[in-house]
Amino acid sequence: MAVRIVRGAEVGPFLPDLARLRIGVFREWPYLYAGNEAYERAYLEVYVRSPDSLFVLAMDGGRIVGASSGLPLADDAEAFRAPFEAAGIDIARVFYFGESVLLPEYRGRGLGHAFFDAREAHAAALGRFDWTAFCAVDRDTSDPRRTPDYRGNEALWGKRGYVRRDDLRCTLGWPEAEGGLDVAHTLTFRLRPISRAS
Repeated sequence: MAVRIVRGAEVGPFLPDLARLRIGVFREWPYLYAGNEAYERAYLEVYVRSPDSLFVLAMDGGRIVGASSGLPLADDAEAFRAPFEAAGIDIARVFYFGESVLLPEYRGRGLGHAFFDAREAHAAALGRFDWTAFCAVDRDTSDPRRTPDYRGNEALWGKRGYVRRDDLRCTLGWPEAEGGLDVAHTLTFRLRPISRAS
């Protein structure tokens, strides 16, 4: 098992594998995402275009089994920027963490912390950000689609110092069934100040 970091346009050759990985992992609860590779590749292009983006890739041999992304919030879509702008937070000072995806059989090996370590170090090294931030979908814990063995990431996020901000939310749509229309979902952001000592 190895962790590899790629930045900006370096991620281009990995897009097909990343698209397939994201579709597979996000099909699970809590996202229940029924995506397609064409949409995924278009979504991921923003990371290719952003020179300060990064992907942290978990590799088993030559196979990508996990990935975690980040980029300056100012380079991301308006849906992610708008809650910060409405709250008076300078988006130029926020480094946004996209998604972390990991195949089930590789979980519980410390890769979640490795993903955060690499992204936080990258954001700090760029020297112009005050915050790292990410968002997660809000789901009703009594939803019957919730799998009995699901284990959330709130404990990990808390250990890393991320604080839920109920005043920072966005709405995104994605299909939850093959061929289905987009369903609107609310996602809430978590923020952590960047330590200048890191």
